[in-house]
Amino acid sequence: MDRRTLIRLAATSGAAIAAGSAAGAYPAQARPGPRSTVAADGSGDFTTIQAAVDAVPAGNPTRFTIDVAPGTYHGQVIIPADRPNILLRGRGRRPEQVVITDDRANGTPRPEGGTWGTSGSASVTVDGAGFTARNLTFANSFDEAAHPEITGRQAVAVLTRADRLEFDNVRFLGNQDTLYLNSPAADVPARIYLRRCYVEGDVDFIFGRGTAAFDRCRIHSLDRGSATNNGYVTAPSTSVTNPYGLLFAACAFTSDAPPASVYLGRPWHPSQDPNAIGQTIIRDSWLGAHLGATPWSDFGTWPWRDARFAEYHNRGPGALVTADRPQLTRAQVAGLTVTAFLAGTDGWSPHC
Repeated sequence: MDRRTLIRLAATSGAAIAAGSAAGAYPAQARPGPRSTVAADGSGDFTTIQAAVDAVPAGNPTRFTIDVAPGTYHGQVIIPADRPNILLRGRGRRPEQVVITDDRANGTPRPEGGTWGTSGSASVTVDGAGFTARNLTFANSFDEAAHPEITGRQAVAVLTRADRLEFDNVRFLGNQDTLYLNSPAADVPARIYLRRCYVEGDVDFIFGRGTAAFDRCRIHSLDRGSATNNGYVTAPSTSVTNPYGLLFAACAFTSDAPPASVYLGRPWHPSQDPNAIGQTIIRDSWLGAHLGATPWSDFGTWPWRDARFAEYHNRGPGALVTADRPQLTRAQVAGLTVTAFLAGTDGWSPHC
């Protein structure tokens, strides 16, 4: 898809991120309150993201801003539960100018023995509630081709396990399991708002039991070189007690993969949990030709028809209406909005 087409999509469906770059310059606005700066060249308060996070006061009750100078920052970052209300803000003109990355996968050996596992592979783990990221890139740069000996190739860029999280004008880069949207426990909801973001990957690259609203984002499936199966966009594991899983509103689903070679999703049941009845709702979005007439897939013995997969008012060459593509009615979709997904019991309404 060329840039002219993507600009048209941004105008018509709100998909403002193209090929991982912002539609224009986006210098974040200044905010009052405590802050620190990170710069790899030593010109800031810290040279690493983790050092800046560790310096935030425990139990921080108000927003604490960490400004990050342009550059690439290697190494895992953990936002612990006792460091809430952090704003991590890239100070470049575009999100690709600030990159936070690591390169370990599920099967990467740990120094003390064993392997990292899927959760342990995350470049960034967010356990602190009220976290916000803006105008930067999170990546997992694990090279599958360079490590044929590693068969556990799940490599997470960001793992979230906290509530009331915001990502604004952020890129998430990886292959398998790029963005892991989780919660503290199966029956505990955790809400995530993603606005004007770009997410790329191949197998199950947006997954988990979190409640996430993707608002005007671009979701890009990588070409794995197959003519028939280039992966799955979503793998939700939403608890049956949670009415809200993954919502994509006014998004653009793009790919360079062959036509009808990518699936929209499959239902993940962690540890074979029968109560993980995943939900993916895609509404008012543009779908490319990489998505075919049967875009939902079973996951092992778990049939996709038992999950909560549905579409509404989509368009584009991949927006086919078939017996294998459940469509919502206007009455049904009225309660499936970004506002409804995020409100919870406290009426949360994020303002990135």
